[in-house]
Amino acid sequence: MAFTFKPYAPAAKYKTAAAYFSMEFAVDQALKTYSGGLGFLAGSHMRSGFELKQNLVGISILWSFGYYDQGRAEDQTMRAEFRQKHYSFLQDTGIVFPITIHGADVHVKAMYLAPEVFGTVPMFFLTTDIPENDYISRTISHHLYDPDAAARVAQSILLGVGGGKLLDELGRKTDVYHLNEGHGLPLAFYLYEKHGRDLAEVQKRLVFTTHTPELAGNEERPMKLLLDMTFFGTMPEEAVRREARIGTGDALNYTLTALRFARKANAVSKVHGRVANEMWGHYEGICPIIPITNSQNGTYWRDPQLAAALKSKSDADLLARKQELKKELFKIVADQTGNVFDPEVITIVWARRFAGYKRADLILRHFERFVELASNTKRPIQMIWAGKPYPKDFGAVALFNEIIKRTANLKNCAVLTGYELGLSAALKKGSDIWLNTPRFPREASGTSGMTAAMNASVNLSIADGWIPEFCKDGENGFIIAHAEETLPDNVKDDQEATTLLDVLENTVLPLYYDQPKNFLKVVKTAMKDVEPEFESSRMAREYYELLYKA
Repeated sequence: MAFTFKPYAPAAKYKTAAAYFSMEFAVDQALKTYSGGLGFLAGSHMRSGFELKQNLVGISILWSFGYYDQGRAEDQTMRAEFRQKHYSFLQDTGIVFPITIHGADVHVKAMYLAPEVFGTVPMFFLTTDIPENDYISRTISHHLYDPDAAARVAQSILLGVGGGKLLDELGRKTDVYHLNEGHGLPLAFYLYEKHGRDLAEVQKRLVFTTHTPELAGNEERPMKLLLDMTFFGTMPEEAVRREARIGTGDALNYTLTALRFARKANAVSKVHGRVANEMWGHYEGICPIIPITNSQNGTYWRDPQLAAALKSKSDADLLARKQELKKELFKIVADQTGNVFDPEVITIVWARRFAGYKRADLILRHFERFVELASNTKRPIQMIWAGKPYPKDFGAVALFNEIIKRTANLKNCAVLTGYELGLSAALKKGSDIWLNTPRFPREASGTSGMTAAMNASVNLSIADGWIPEFCKDGENGFIIAHAEETLPDNVKDDQEATTLLDVLENTVLPLYYDQPKNFLKVVKTAMKDVEPEFESSRMAREYYELLYKA
């Protein structure tokens, strides 16, 4: 039976037909097509778009092996494992079409995720892992963020050109194409060819979200590689150099090019908006960059019983539920590490994508002082780390394993593996303090603290990303003052590690143990303040009002 795309009837104010392209989506624990925060954000967007009945579709890639499964080696250190995934809840559309990669036809199949499965807008996942392709072509959709440069370029073509062509195959009229990060940039060149090689026609339709507040993190590839891979489709090299304004340059920056082909772009927090405009604003031909702060879907993330207790103003119910959630988390801790945690003890969690600049080990920098704190029986602490490093980021993997080794003899410390949506939710619901220690100003947004706050876990954070828009120090969270930005990194790390331990020792622990009612007041204030401002229906609405409407 032939696939016919029949989306729900959109709400009147969201009739503009938009398509959202993202390399990763975290919509449910069962669908492993994400690595970290970019996917968490995109998944929440798809859920809120559905709740608002927006005329939106999601476009991504069906990764045969996902990102990776994070297991343990014999010595308890982490091990990246790659297992093929199968999803019976995805519908085979039967739609197969060719795109050009490296001058050759590569066949693309589209799989469909219907809104009723997980409560998202209609979503399509593209795969090249089908019998019509040779082995190399099949591997394009094997691994999210393949370490091979040519494979990564091919993945971008699959997302951008494959997604653009799929919408044409479906006969869906699309008014706005939204690139979440620069990965799907070939879409811009596909639209350029489709609309008479007129840049203005592309700019009428293309919008862009930039996430990375440092030049090194923005993808850039040699022109020779891109030309060899047919990155620009049928767009002539001379036109690429002219429209992308690279002249005789030998490399193409994805973010800068997206900013030149888009009508409008957004940064992902107010701080990031300032940083992004400082970083890109002096380049010719870029579109305006406005801030639309990232957020997370409350329906998916918030614990219903905690929310009900807050609404009914029952402190007893809220505290009782929090104890239950801590016990649930501590079962995972005991199962993985053999350490039995106490639900009466303040529990601090550092958990997110494991990248160096996020500084998972900042709290351990003055190690003797940390051990002293961890050994204090008057005001005891429990500390949990979790997160997935990029498997080829050997520095980040080494840091993850070093934390396991350094804390191995501390029975109130644990490092958990398998950081995906399920474990993330358990950690947010079962923690008292959500620790966030990025190197300022490198955290564009960060969203994990939003869903922690929804679940009665208080942010203890460097004032970066979304935090300055939310946190009132001592009222709904705790701020770790960051050092002077111009200082060397090691000096900043020393100073901020000291400040973190000071805030913990002198403010957070006395409040938790000596003034529990006042600590609970901070918890409840955070729960009230985080929504609706940092709930993704606000973000999905702003995308339509501020980004999609011409």
